[in-house]
Order: sequence, then C-alpha cells, then structure tokens
Amino acid sequence: MLPLAALSFLFQVQSFDIVIRHAHIVDGSGNPWYEGDIGTRGDTITAIGILDGAPAKLTIDAHGLTVAPGFIDIHTHARRGIFLDPTAQNYIRQGVTTLIEGNDGSSPLPLAPFFEKLGGIHMAVNFGTFVGQGSIRQAVLGLENRKATPDEIAKMKDLTRQAMQDGAFGLSTGLFYVPGNFTPTEEVIELAKVVSGFGGMYISHMRDEAAGVVDSVRETIRIGEEGGLATQVTHHKIIGAQNWGKSVDTLRLIEEARARGVDATIDAYPYTASSTGTAALFPQWSLAGGQKALLERLSAPDQRAKITAEIIQRIRVDRGGGDPKNIVMANCSFDPSLAGKSLADITAARGRPVNFDTAAETAIEIEQKGGCQAIYHAISEEDVERILRSPYTMIGSDGEIPEFGKGSPHPRSYGTFARVLARYVRERKVLTLEDAIRKMSGYPAARLRLLDRGLLRPGMKADIVIFDPAKIQDKADYANPHQYAEGVRDLIINGERVISSGDLTNRRPGRIIKPKN
Repeated sequence: MLPLAALSFLFQVQSFDIVIRHAHIVDGSGNPWYEGDIGTRGDTITAIGILDGAPAKLTIDAHGLTVAPGFIDIHTHARRGIFLDPTAQNYIRQGVTTLIEGNDGSSPLPLAPFFEKLGGIHMAVNFGTFVGQGSIRQAVLGLENRKATPDEIAKMKDLTRQAMQDGAFGLSTGLFYVPGNFTPTEEVIELAKVVSGFGGMYISHMRDEAAGVVDSVRETIRIGEEGGLATQVTHHKIIGAQNWGKSVDTLRLIEEARARGVDATIDAYPYTASSTGTAALFPQWSLAGGQKALLERLSAPDQRAKITAEIIQRIRVDRGGGDPKNIVMANCSFDPSLAGKSLADITAARGRPVNFDTAAETAIEIEQKGGCQAIYHAISEEDVERILRSPYTMIGSDGEIPEFGKGSPHPRSYGTFARVLARYVRERKVLTLEDAIRKMSGYPAARLRLLDRGLLRPGMKADIVIFDPAKIQDKADYANPHQYAEGVRDLIINGERVISSGDLTNRRPGRIIKPKN
C-alpha cells in the first residue's frame, strides 16, 4: 500500500472542481470517522485522502466540521410541494439531498407523465418514487369495499408492472387507509410478486399501529416472505398508551424474520406525535365509496351511531391518546383558522362541554366539511428511542414540502434529520454520530439499490453535507413549525454547491432517480 506522502503526490497531478479539506469524514457505512480531504470532479467524488496542493476551482475548509453523505429520506409526501418550492428548503437545510415519494399506498399513476412533468422543473434535490397500491386499486375498483376479481387482479398487476418499468423503486401500501384497508393480504402479495421480478421492495403503512400493531407487523413480514422481496415497516410507531411498550414485540418479530431469511427492515421519525387526516378517526367501512357515501351514512341514524361509537373509541384508546386535546388541526382547507387548535378547543368554541361524546360530534362536523390534516399526540418516548436504536431502522420524515407559514403542519417536515443528530445523538446519546448518519445515508441507499449514492467513496455521486455536530439543531416545534433547521454549513448535490456557508445558492442540480437494475 502506498504511504500517504505518495498518495498526496498522485492526487496533485489531478485537478478538482471542489476539494473539501480537513474533514472529519463520517462515510455513511457506520464506521468511525476519520480525517481526510475529499475531491470532486463534475457530479462525482474522485478522490479521498490527503490532497495538499491539489489544484481545485473551489476549496472548502471543513476544519472542526463533520462531512457526511447527503441524507436520503425514504418516506416523504413531497410530490405536490416540489412544484411549489423546487428548492425544498425545509429539507436541504437539514442536509437532505434525496426525497422518495409514493408512500402510504398513494402515488402518481401512471408514473411516466409525472416524471415528464417533474423533468420540466429545476429541482435542488434528487427525487424518486414508489408506486402506491391504493392508487392502483382505486384505478381498477374505485373505493369499493370488496375483494378484487381475478380479472381485476390481473389489471392491477399490469399497472404495477408498468409502474416498475417506468422507474418505481417498489410498491407501497397504506393498509390503514381507504382503499388499501379493503385489500386482503393475498391480493397485496400478488402485486408484490410482480415487484419482486424487478428487484423492487415493499414498504407499508400497516393496517394498524395501535392495538393490532403486532399482527400488522406479522402481515408486513408475510407479504415480503411470500412475495419474495424486501419488506419494510414504514414510520414505525406504537400508538395509544395502552399499547406502549409493544415495540419490544414488533422488533423481536423483525429480528426473527431476518434470522430465517426475510429481508425485513424499518424506518421511523423522531417524534411522539403522528399526523394524518381526521378521517383516521372514522371506521374504514364508513369511508367506502367516498365523501358522498360517508355523508349518506351519517344521515342514517343507526349508521351514524356506529360511526360515532368508533370515533369515541379511537379518541379514547387510539390516535386520540385518551383526550380530545391531543388531536390538533394542522391544515383545514374549509377553515384555515382551525389550524393549531385542538379538537377540545374547537368543541368548546362551539359551546359544548368537552368530553368524548361531544368531541366525536365535532370530528363528524369537521369531516362533513371535507376534513382536516391533524396531529395526534399518542406515542411514547421510550418506544421512539427503542425503535430508533434498532440496527434495522433507518430515518424517514413522513414529511412534505409545506407552503412556508401556512397552517400548522407537523414539525417533522422541517426537523427530522437535524433532530436525530441534535436530540438523539448529541443530547440523549441514543445513537452514535456514525450510526445515525448510516441510518440517514448508506442504509437507505442500500435499501433502494442506489448504488452510487449514500457513501463517501471515490466513484460515488457527490451528494455531500457539511455540518457542525455541536450546533446542528431542529428549530421547528408543534407551536411554531415553520422554522428551518440550523447547523448545515454547506450542501453539495451532484457536485454543485446548493448551500454555501449557510446561504442558499441559485443552484438546482437535483435529478429524477430510478432503481439501478
């Protein structure tokens, strides 16, 4: 092996576009950091070593800073926001360089026109997508609550096959949502087999994240095992105080599955609240057929009574966390003034005493007007830490690209990756810096078969984040979510500097990314 002096001499004969000097390199593999220089040419890392004297168009001094692969967010809902804010500032301020869409069973369909539209804008970030099983099912069956016929399954398999040919990374499901909830496990397995033939993966918002969470993990594992493909429990959480601690059982199931050869993994975000529509409080059967059918059911006294009873139960022991004040509106298109107000606040403002019954009535009134996006405080810190600590867990925000200042969205869109580094690495020491970065870069890259990203190695794409580990911090909270993370000094995407000394440049070098076959 050549000594460092000889390596330095060899690198001097090269010229670089960018040289990052004096870096504490955390390379995305989980290995301990080491000190060195990184040289890039074009969109690629071309050298790592001692680059003293090597000519470069730009030299960045990273003394005292951490240099890592750009972070890859495997679970986003950014497909609307990327067209409103192609810079995706809420993500790049955290060091995120790649966004993956199409989660929870919902995606553009077909994918080819979406990719064509996406190619018409200049993005700062890289962008890829899964194909959603719910979108596929709705295209064939609508929102009907029934099993698919063999002919309908064949049509869904054709749509799945086309999406994989168009560039999907795999199949997502939202088996909690309509129409995914109406889908038998066997039907999902049939689509999973199609995805398996392309080397794709399966990622699932499971059927139940509360009382039935253990069985839902079993179902997710079964789909991967029988479908013959990698399978992932996405935004893994345990909802409802009565269920707290069940992460011990769910993580054991993942461990046992892997021991018998099932490639089962997890992603998670570092918060004790979830976010989804207020429809999550309603029994899924009541949502079959869409809004008009729901309104008809609510007009029938016997069905309204059944729906109300289920909403009360979900407030009491499920997403409501036992108190209507734990359900806070994030965005309400029909009444923006409701953003930031809890179900308890809204109930009281309507002149009602606040209890489970009256809160359920308020929830029905909200849904009758089209529903809201809401935040649900019903997760324990102990489960969050246990799930994050698992070697099989990577980081995903489940976030979006919000319209800055509009509504009161979940802070995960602005803070997920910075929060892991600040709270769970620096403050609570749940993770080491190296393992946290592995969970944000090398691990999701390997999961997605992004073989040229996620690691700092010569020959890899130059997606690089430079940050101060002592200062990186999420600023967004539930009361004031529209706050950008701090601590990322420089961000390079495909070899171009998107953030320079803390300031945005006008560069938008992001690309549409697809699986490497």
